[in-house]
Parts: sequence; C-alpha cells; structure tokens
Amino acid sequence: MNDRIRSPEVRLVGADGEQIGVVATQEAIRRARELDLDLVEVAPQANPPVCRIMDYGKFKYERDIRQKEARKKQSRTELKEIKFRPKIDAHDYGTKKGHVERFLRGGHKVKVTIMFRGREMTHTELGRKILDRLVGDLGELVTVESMPKQEGRNMIMVISPNKRYMEQLARAQAREPQEQVEPEPEPPSEPEAALEPAPGSEPAPEPVSTAAAPDPDEG
Repeated sequence: MNDRIRSPEVRLVGADGEQIGVVATQEAIRRARELDLDLVEVAPQANPPVCRIMDYGKFKYERDIRQKEARKKQSRTELKEIKFRPKIDAHDYGTKKGHVERFLRGGHKVKVTIMFRGREMTHTELGRKILDRLVGDLGELVTVESMPKQEGRNMIMVISPNKRYMEQLARAQAREPQEQVEPEPEPPSEPEAALEPAPGSEPAPEPVSTAAAPDPDEG
C-alpha cells in the first residue's frame, strides 16, 4: 500500500473503477493523495501489478465484517458427551438416547461414556451391551468413529452423524409437499322445505276458524 509498493509502475484503477492504465507508481500515489485516499495493490502477481485508489481503512473494516459474518454462518462441529451407567433403567436410557439423537441431527459428534464403579468393573460387558444397543437403536443415523475402548473406569465410544443418510433425509423432506389444512367451507343454507305428508297418509285437517258464521236470516 502507498510507499510500500516496490514496482516502478502499476496498472492503475481509479476510485470509481475506471481503468486508467499503466502509470508510474509515484504518479499513482500522487493521484490517490489528491483524493485523500490510498493506493492499494490488489493484484501483485500481475505484470505490472494492479493497484486501485481506495479508502483502505473503510475497505479493511468492511472486509472484516464480511469475514465475521461468514464465520458465524459456518456450522461448527462440537464434541458432545453423554454418560451412561451399566445398570441404567429403561426410562433414563430412553432420555439419554434422545439427547444423543438430537446432537447427531444437529451435526455434532458424541462421546458416549459408560461409567463403572466398584464391583461393576468385573462386568464391563454390560457397558458394551449398552453401547451396542445404542448404535442399533440409532440405526442409519449414526457412524461409529471410535470403537468402544476401556480407559480406566470408563468405557468410551465416539459416534458421528451419517452424512449420506442426513443428506438423503433432507432431500426427502424437501420433496414432501407442504400441506396446509384449510377449514372446509360450510354448505350454503337452504330454506326449510314445507312438510309434505308421507305417501299414503291422509292430509292434515285444515284449521277451523273460530269466527262466527253469518246468519242467513239477518240482513
């Protein structure tokens, strides 16, 4: 940048992206200073090197922001750990298996540890049965990275998500139509039909008027 550029001449690009052409390095630096900007080497491998007039401080700040955002978007694989006891009951086993499955679906590796205490060390096969059962229950979701091995009073196995299976699962979910449940429209209201006598039945008698009939002798 600026006086650190060793080439006697450079191919200059203006602050607005204009291709100025090949100029002496000192001339390029003078033009940059007139604009209160910097001359920055952007393609040092070219012959002559390509330099651009820019605000290097602003450029560096924006570049750092972009790199920081890119790092945030990168999924970082973490090593999670779940501990089992060799005599774990069915409920606790189901709960811990659910945690392991959640970690795997999140893209993380899992360190599964069987902890032995006291006389349990004489029955390490119980721990191996739990690990084999866990791998069998998880099925295609899991890949065993490190086979079970004894480390002191612990038996340890490292598993990771099966990437191929996860990709197939993601593609299958993407193909599924997203069904939206809509309320069924109510049928249009119809006027009540007049009651008709059933076939073969006598018609209902007409109502009798209570008004007095006129006397034929009157009038």
